[in-house]
Amino acid sequence: MSTDITYLQTLKQVFGFEGLRGGQQQVVERVLSGHSSAAIFPTGSGKSLCYQLPALHLPHLTLVISPLLALMKDQLDFLKSKGIPAASLDSTLTYDESREVMRAVKAGETKILMISVERLKNERFRQFISSVSLSLLVVDEAHCISEWGHNFRPDYLKLPVYCKQLNIPQVLLLTATATPQVIADMGTKFGIASQDIVVTGFYRSNLDLNVIACPEQDKAATLLTQLKNASQAPTIIYVTLQNTAEMVAGFLRSEGLPAHAYHAGMPNDERQKIQNRFMQGEINCIVATIAFGMGVDKSDIRAVIHYDLPKSIENYSQEIGRAGRDGQTSTCSVLANRESLSVLENFVYGDTPDRAAIYSVIEEVGKTPLGSSWEVMLNRLSRDSNIRQLPLKTLLVYLELEGVIEPQYSYFADYRFKTLLSVEQIIGHFDGERKQFVEAVFAASPKSRTWHTVDFEALWQGFHADRNRAVTALDYFADKGWIELESKQMTDVFRVCRPEALTGTPAAELSDKIHDMFQAKEHSEIQRVHAMLELFETTTCLSHRLASYFADEHAPKQCGHCSVCRGHIATLPSASALLPLELSDLQRASQPLLNAAENDAVTSQAIARYLCGIATPLTGRLRLGKTAGFGKFGQYPFADVKAICEQIKPG
Repeated sequence: MSTDITYLQTLKQVFGFEGLRGGQQQVVERVLSGHSSAAIFPTGSGKSLCYQLPALHLPHLTLVISPLLALMKDQLDFLKSKGIPAASLDSTLTYDESREVMRAVKAGETKILMISVERLKNERFRQFISSVSLSLLVVDEAHCISEWGHNFRPDYLKLPVYCKQLNIPQVLLLTATATPQVIADMGTKFGIASQDIVVTGFYRSNLDLNVIACPEQDKAATLLTQLKNASQAPTIIYVTLQNTAEMVAGFLRSEGLPAHAYHAGMPNDERQKIQNRFMQGEINCIVATIAFGMGVDKSDIRAVIHYDLPKSIENYSQEIGRAGRDGQTSTCSVLANRESLSVLENFVYGDTPDRAAIYSVIEEVGKTPLGSSWEVMLNRLSRDSNIRQLPLKTLLVYLELEGVIEPQYSYFADYRFKTLLSVEQIIGHFDGERKQFVEAVFAASPKSRTWHTVDFEALWQGFHADRNRAVTALDYFADKGWIELESKQMTDVFRVCRPEALTGTPAAELSDKIHDMFQAKEHSEIQRVHAMLELFETTTCLSHRLASYFADEHAPKQCGHCSVCRGHIATLPSASALLPLELSDLQRASQPLLNAAENDAVTSQAIARYLCGIATPLTGRLRLGKTAGFGKFGQYPFADVKAICEQIKPG
């Protein structure tokens, strides 16, 4: 077939490869023959090539949804090194750089454009991309679309809708970590036929897996032994908390091993500098939270050590998947005990909203006048309802699934611009009705020193000028280089479809139902943590058990290169005995929260989250993260703390 010959020539001439691996070839040929497809391949097995190669043969733009800036940067660097015209639109670009990217896309000069999923909520971007012909939508980390995946992101649920709205004929889903349930869910949501879903073996013969049962007090010494055996080879040490990253890195340096901490609490430029030095081989040991990893494609990582338990089997597989991408033997070790089990579970409990908070959001939607749209700024609603932004987005998706609200569009509430030509010069480019419209836009955009702020209400009241037309005009002025345009305060607009469900008894019943859905998700996440503990205490081959979890039934029953196959079956040490919880101690520790909250109603769940060190919008707004009681009972099971908090009375 001529297509085969053409893509194989491109594979050799552009990418320097003689042929494709089995799974890659299946996916590439499905895409080039006009089908949507999904590639479930292990980390480091070349998923990206499955869209990069077809993109050069498809007639129009390939739009890639990528989860992290670091991932975009690495892939863009690779594509540009091969002479492939690719670009990203992201928050690091200047105004002029963004404008140049959009110009090149519009002109058909760019073959691949990478964006985050959030950019599709941007009114200006959607207007722009809807004017561009698209051949393929690529969704990286596609398991994020499934509520049963380990990294559910509500915005991913909207991707099938965007795909239809933008008339994108084909979709390619990419992920490394999907269980059979998640694979089926992904296929259903995007309408991908089962024969177009390609799952390759998860098993990797070059990874030596070890579970080392290790009491908490022995972990530092055990880590030191592991690192001395690693002979200063490139190593990632994963920890759960930011302060643990600093502590472990400091300990290793005191022992003469040059180690660097990496976590989200560090300045961006410092993090980037450490990552770059690690990639270039100037640093060989990173002690990191999970903030480090996505987009780190270093082929010669010889060891991945989990100083703390990972969050789930999916997280564990992603993190060890960064080792040995060059095919050489690499060691992956977990220093495992049950000491941090409550900390891991508390991460889950922080994302379950209180029933009262859910009701307050439903009540807020119910205040929308009949025939009007409900407009919401997520950050403001998160603060007012004391629900973290991610579960708040999930709550809104649940309301959509119940048919209560329907998303209409998102827009920036505020637009401002700085003129690069005089207002008179800009108006002078138009005549007739268009000139009158442009004059109206400037008349409704008062200037404060340098910047004009657009008053859309005044524009409508005074001139009956449509908002969308005004935004399109401003984009046109910016494209021409006549103004510098900025937008902020993202607002989501929903149509209220069932107002009767948002008041009285129906609202209470709906709150109960959605709270039950969150609790079911919470239960599923807690089960995920315990499934990981069962994996680490398995009496059968670790590699086989891990592969089976990800639907790979072809892995050898005994790999010969894991701790179980070597006869070392782990029994994880129990957590240290804790003193009994006393009501008076919890009452005293919770006083900073109760004092700061003043008139705010504080639920027993909110108090328990504060005492367990679970950050919420309330603790952030009241700046309670550094007060004495925050996290004081973080080692205790959340349920136990909450049970006693139900007896705490303010005052």
